[in-house]
Amino acid sequence: MDIAFDDPRRPENRLAYRAAVDRLPLALPGGKHVAVWPVVNVEHWLIDHPMPRQILVPPTAASLLPDLPNWAWHEYGMRVGFWRFLEAFASRGIRPTLSINGSVCTAYPRIACAAHEAGWDFMAHGFHQVPTHRIEDQPGMIARTVAAIADVTGRLPRGWLGPGLTETLDTPDLLHEAGIEYVGDFVVDDRPCRVATRSGPLVALPYSVELNDIPLLAIQHHRADEFVERALANLDRLSAEAAGSGPLGGAKVMSFAIHPYITGVPHRIGLLERLLDALMARSDVVFMQGGEILDWYRATGDES
Repeated sequence: MDIAFDDPRRPENRLAYRAAVDRLPLALPGGKHVAVWPVVNVEHWLIDHPMPRQILVPPTAASLLPDLPNWAWHEYGMRVGFWRFLEAFASRGIRPTLSINGSVCTAYPRIACAAHEAGWDFMAHGFHQVPTHRIEDQPGMIARTVAAIADVTGRLPRGWLGPGLTETLDTPDLLHEAGIEYVGDFVVDDRPCRVATRSGPLVALPYSVELNDIPLLAIQHHRADEFVERALANLDRLSAEAAGSGPLGGAKVMSFAIHPYITGVPHRIGLLERLLDALMARSDVVFMQGGEILDWYRATGDES
């Protein structure tokens, strides 16, 4: 499909270019340098659909339904891995943001209720783990998703992350009209920025495709230790820039994203625990949920 360059729905037209060196620095409360934003992704994979990810390619690479081994790979995360995450965060007094398919609220109510009781911040993640481009009634899907989350939490979610970060040209408009305030799909910066819609701006929070266990471990096939090493190297640079007086100075946001079926397995859960302990030992970071980052950013008055 050809897209006209003057179409206001184009991502580059919604998201005005701002060079990092041209912006006024932001400041976090307490003089912290980096807001750390942990995101736990919990999804509902439909057994009668092709699996969103595969760990085991079927014989002769034929597409088979039901895809039992790959569905079971994910299901382990829902039955076991999630609960390791819950313990790892709760034992350290950290409340992450939960990126959650709306259908998880009814398919896995035990998980949704446990996360809510633990004080996790819910960020809508589509209704099922299906690319947004395949949804015929996108406004209906968004409404169904936010309603399912509100049934559990008692309030509408403020944030949205598309399944696989997928959006159509119309998605930002539809999200803002549904009451969504921030999105994680525009991974373009180390600090929040604004995305134009026809009814007012959304705030884009710095989600991550680099500090994310799917591309790092399931796609790029790095050793598991790379997750911790990369996160800490990333933090060292962001903190040094934030503390400096150079053109890249000012507070930053560092997100990392994990999935129960990948990092929640026995041989990797220790990496999450090690990372959390290393982050907690630092005096230059503050853990924040998505809604907290949104409120802080809006309070700065920044118009980027």
